[in-house]
Amino acid sequence: MIIIGAILLILGLVTGLGVLWTIGIILLVIGLALWILGAVGHAVGGRRHYW
Repeated sequence: MIIIGAILLILGLVTGLGVLWTIGIILLVIGLALWILGAVGHAVGGRRHYW
């Protein structure tokens, strides 16, 4: 999710499409939040670790 968010963010900046940029930021933030929760040890979606 983090990689897809970063790719969409870069594509949005290069092409000038605000929709891609916005979706990229949202996916990046959600991916980072899930990664941090998984690294701390909280169960995310019924799983102990989020890959």
